[in-house]
Amino acid sequence: MIEKFIKEEYIMHRYENNPLITKEMFPKKVKSVFNCGQAMYQGKYVLLIACIFDENGREKTGIHAAFSEDGINFDIDKEPLCKYTDWAPGVPGNYDCWVIDPRVTQIGDEYYIIRPAQVKYPLGRDIGPAAILENTKDFKTVEFVECIGLPINRVPSLFPEKINGQYVRLDRPYGIPRLTNMPEAFMYDALTYGMWISYSPDMLYWGRHRPFFVPCQDFANYKIGPTPPIKTKEGWLEIYHAVYCENGEFVYSLSAMLMDLEDPSKILYVLDRPILAPNTDYELYGRSGNTCFACGALADEEKDEIRIYYGAADERIALATGKLSELLDELKKHPISDIECYKNLNN
Repeated sequence: MIEKFIKEEYIMHRYENNPLITKEMFPKKVKSVFNCGQAMYQGKYVLLIACIFDENGREKTGIHAAFSEDGINFDIDKEPLCKYTDWAPGVPGNYDCWVIDPRVTQIGDEYYIIRPAQVKYPLGRDIGPAAILENTKDFKTVEFVECIGLPINRVPSLFPEKINGQYVRLDRPYGIPRLTNMPEAFMYDALTYGMWISYSPDMLYWGRHRPFFVPCQDFANYKIGPTPPIKTKEGWLEIYHAVYCENGEFVYSLSAMLMDLEDPSKILYVLDRPILAPNTDYELYGRSGNTCFACGALADEEKDEIRIYYGAADERIALATGKLSELLDELKKHPISDIECYKNLNN
């Protein structure tokens, strides 16, 4: 076990009765419940919960909507909201065989869901996920919009409004080195495991792709990935997952950055440590140990609260809350220029 991240809580504080949702609470028999998208809908907290279940001896997945008045006690729909979609008919292969990890962004009165669509070609060759866009207005039905990201791209995350007339997203595309199947070619390839930013006039056609942030922190030496950014008075708040690798063992933690409101490609501040790292048994042990993984966060400036529902060890869902003002104030102590690999970026 990697113990360097087991420390006192920092900004975010775990709910005392974690884990919040377990497989025993689910309305159908499942093997695990984990990473969840999150949103507010008609005053209710909504989670889109990924689950794994058995179907005729094979592992299957789906994403179920759950609703709560208080953010603690959730009613989980028995049938999945997001499930296998045959969006590439007539082409050999399976193009949506692992339905997990939804990112949810509200724009107007619609909620846009971006999730991975795992691609498996004939003879079982798994090449990783494309990214598909779906939307819903009520979390009871969902409509397929389009495939908006080529394989391998697992985590595109939309901003909640147009900026300078364009939709904007962050993502973490994998690069060609991963396809070589040679660990030495991709295990620490910061350029292919870093975040990128891109722009679109309509959410369908994306361009102006640019590198955005690379995993070069001491808690993120392997890869990083985004969640939907949150607008605050200080800038765009981004909660991202950070992966540390040591001797083949991985630790998934969460940290934060702040971007310029007018130009989100400009990172202003980045924390120098995780706001949430696996410390407890329910985070350390499970299908994927040493894991705190979020697909989003909820912030309320009036309540001065940030709330993160996160997957714990890929087996259960937990909750952490903190003061939004504390997070923003702490961020402003850490300009991006303080990060070692950015100090001499233009030299």
